[in-house]
Amino acid sequence: MEKHCPIYKEPCHEYTCEWYIHIVGKHPQSDSPIDHWGCAISWLPVLQIEGNQRMNQLGGSIDSFRNEMSRQNEEMLELTDDKRERLLNG
Repeated sequence: MEKHCPIYKEPCHEYTCEWYIHIVGKHPQSDSPIDHWGCAISWLPVLQIEGNQRMNQLGGSIDSFRNEMSRQNEEMLELTDDKRERLLNG
């Protein structure tokens, strides 16, 4: 079966085409290893899935960081309030 270019609407030029890329890594849905040459346009859905997964992980990390900073800020405010009370009350 001949590959057909989704951009130029002609047979795929493979290695001479700028859109023909080498993907190495793990598939974001199955975790199976990938070592494949193919059209970048055909890889867009897979790459978007991977990008979305990374963004979700980043969001979780940011939430954890925010929660930790809030906890530390509350502790600091309690310490400063206690110190202020001791200074005012002698």
